[in-house]
This record gives sequence, structure tokens and C-alpha cells, in this order.
Amino acid sequence: MRRLILSILVFLGVVACKTNPFTGKSTLNFYPNSQIFPMAFAQYDQFLNENKVVTGTAEAQMITRVGQRISAAAERWLNANGYPGYLKDYQWEYKLVNDETVNAWCMPGGKIVFYTGILPITQDETGIAVVMGHEVAHALADHGAQRMSAGMLQQLGAVAGNVAIQDPETRNIFNQAYGVGSQVGVMLPFSRSHETEADRIGLQIMAIAGYNPDEAANLWRRMKANAGGEAPPEFLSTHPSSDTRISNLTAWAPDAKKEAAKFGVTSFK
Repeated sequence: MRRLILSILVFLGVVACKTNPFTGKSTLNFYPNSQIFPMAFAQYDQFLNENKVVTGTAEAQMITRVGQRISAAAERWLNANGYPGYLKDYQWEYKLVNDETVNAWCMPGGKIVFYTGILPITQDETGIAVVMGHEVAHALADHGAQRMSAGMLQQLGAVAGNVAIQDPETRNIFNQAYGVGSQVGVMLPFSRSHETEADRIGLQIMAIAGYNPDEAANLWRRMKANAGGEAPPEFLSTHPSSDTRISNLTAWAPDAKKEAAKFGVTSFK
């Protein structure tokens, strides 16, 4: 059994590499689009059926307009950098849902939701573009599939440890240490790295779409003020701290403008 689990881990590690076009790095991904996208689309439709989708308002129309501009900018970048057809299986959709939660999210394949609770913080179309760019970037980089893949490895690691350790007391100690160690030492940093990657990719594509990347740091200043100091320590969080994001986005904005200039975009909303 131990040898079988090790063989499975090695096999998965070999076959699971997929290149992120925006970073050039190999990523952990066991799930092809043909498998994960239909599941995501079905879950998205179910969520919309169970929640109050806002339609026909100026805010709902703006969410769609910004989403279309951002995803079109992403396709321009991909086509120009040798990835034609990368988005052929994506089915972009951008919905505004009536909910006071300050959040937005994206499912694999381009299914995006904004909650009305985030609109007072985004304030305007450019603020929405900051959040939209980040969410579109999650879809582009297959972060959902990567998180599922990492979760699979985490579970296999736990199974391997329980198979290898015969003594019940030692096994109990292992399970406690593995649970905390794999979460704080692996899964949370993995999630934070995705958020940072999405921030950087999102900044780039929002600039190509004609939105001012300088406004991204301002958006996160407003997010920090709204949180009111309630955030957990960064090492215990799935996301980088607001201060880290503000610093990163400020540093990356000039490069995003340079990238946009390659596409003839030199003035911004």
C-alpha cells in the first residue's frame, strides 16, 4: 500500500505540470479543463438560482462591461504572446448578486460574481476593474484547479503517513502535526501565492483594457480601512495582508503601464 501511494504521488507530479502563460512557470494541475469546467459551470448556475441576481441596473451593466473589457484584454495579450486558442473553452459570465458581503469571486472557466457589498469600496468603474482584473486572473491561471490538486496531495500525504505509522499514539501525534503543518506551512502560503499572482496579472490586463493601474493600490487602501484592523496575521491567512498588497501594487503599476503601451494603450480611465 505504501509503495502504491508513493507511485501515485510520483505519477501525479510528472503528469500534472501545466505552464502558466503569464509567468512561464509550471503549475500543479491534475484537472483538465474538460473535467473541471463543466462542474464549475453547473455550480455557478446553481448558485445564481439560489441567490438574488441583480439585472438591468447601471451597476449590473457596469460589472458586465468591465468584465468584457478585461477578458478581451487578456485574450489580446494571450494571442500576442503565442497562446491563441487558450480561452476556447472559457465561458465568461459576470453577475452582480445582492449581498452585503464585501467580496467577489471567480470559478474555473470564467464564471464571476460580484456582491453588491463591495461596490461602496470599488466606488467607480476603475475600482471595479481592479477587482475584475484580479478575478479574471484567477481563471486565466487555473488557480481553482491548482487548489483542488494541492488538496488532493495533502490528503494523499495524510493517508501515506497513516499507512506508514503503525503505532496508534505516534499516528495520532502525526495527524495533529500534519494537519497544522500542512495547512500553515503549505496550503496557506500556496493560497497567498495565488492571490499575489492574480494581483500582478490582474494589474497588467486592467491596464491593457485601459484602466489606470495606479488605482489598484488606492482600492486596497479603502479595503484596509473597511476591514478596520480585523484581519488575522498574514501567515494564518489565505490572502496577503492589505499592506503587502498595497506595496506590491504600487511597485508593479509602472510595469503594467509599460505592458499596456505595447498594445498602444497610453492613457487610462
